[in-house]
Amino acid sequence: MRYSGFKVIKEALTGHKGWKPAWRDPEPRPHYDIIIIGGGGHGLATAHYLAKVYGQKNIAVIEKGWIGGGNVGRNTTIIRSNYMLDGNEPFYEFSLKLWEGLEQDLNYNAMISQRGIMNLIHSDAQRDAFIRRGNAMMLNGADAELLDAAQIRKEYPFLNFDDARFPIKGGLAQRRGGTVRHDAVAWGFARSADSHGVDIIQNCEVTGFRIENGKCLGIETSKGFIGANKVASAVAGSSGRLMAKANMRLPIESHVLQAFVSEGLKPVLPGVITFGAGHFYVSQSDKGGLVFGGDIDGYNSYAQRGNLPVVEDVCEGGMAIMPIIGRARLLRMWGGIMDMSMDGSPIIDETHIEGLYFNGGWCYGGFKATPASGYAYAHLLAKGTPHETATAYRFNRFETGHMIDEKGMGNQPNLH
Repeated sequence: MRYSGFKVIKEALTGHKGWKPAWRDPEPRPHYDIIIIGGGGHGLATAHYLAKVYGQKNIAVIEKGWIGGGNVGRNTTIIRSNYMLDGNEPFYEFSLKLWEGLEQDLNYNAMISQRGIMNLIHSDAQRDAFIRRGNAMMLNGADAELLDAAQIRKEYPFLNFDDARFPIKGGLAQRRGGTVRHDAVAWGFARSADSHGVDIIQNCEVTGFRIENGKCLGIETSKGFIGANKVASAVAGSSGRLMAKANMRLPIESHVLQAFVSEGLKPVLPGVITFGAGHFYVSQSDKGGLVFGGDIDGYNSYAQRGNLPVVEDVCEGGMAIMPIIGRARLLRMWGGIMDMSMDGSPIIDETHIEGLYFNGGWCYGGFKATPASGYAYAHLLAKGTPHETATAYRFNRFETGHMIDEKGMGNQPNLH
């Protein structure tokens, strides 16, 4: 079924009796050419591009819960490509370009809103760093704009300019950045993958891998053994636990990242704002709620909830730049499990086990990378070589010393 405005009108006039399920709910077959473990954004995007772009058939996505129940539905919905390092910026710019055409590609309303993102500047040294980042962005084909304090005040008059502890001296804007409805991304990719013949198997937990003579032959699941020529992991914060079943130890730690949304308010925020003197980012959803977050919890955890010290830190950051946030009531809060890599950048690579592939280590960048991650992973699975924008995302960079340390924090995952 193809969605359109005419279809909506027709169904409204005929009692909405013609709608069909967005995707099937099949039982697993005995064998697939490619199995993707993880029914989140990255796994579903991989399946979509494998089938639609690379013409692969006989594909399954295995999800232990339900579609949209993981990090793809637990983030702050921001998309951007304002990175600096050569290993990252081309990849995230490729992702932003895919976002810009995603709704037409999927025939699904993902509510993509390029309302812009503003990184605030609070010191002269930070201005120098942001000028360097903006130049790097433009060299890689992305858009970047440096604004002074007067321009920031004109666009965001409600920020704390007059008695701020951290004076606002300017900002680095990316006008093409913005937000996307996270649930719709999962649903759109799932619907498209299913329409191209991909089996989406929900409520099917992977309990192990069948590996013989250094080759992965398939997976053991709660629904029995499923054979495959290739098995691809894309399970975000559960990567460590899953790959341990293949006797692999990853350069990744799992941490909780909390997010928050306020009660619905009248329109106040025209775009996305990030605090430059702390870790705080905020946007306003189409329903009016202020959606915001900050740092990860400082300890390893698999719990999808957080602790109070981070709540305090996030609220302090919001109050420092936008005191009006103090009058808004918090509606709800939640947590997602972040797969934090040693250098803060992701991994898309084959493993030392033949037929077993890995996608993970996305840290804070997972949602905005969704389409490019799926495209690059599909390219690797179909062609056997890394996509041109993901050549730096290999396991061996930790052996050769070619780190992609975007934040300059060294090999401490909890600081990325």
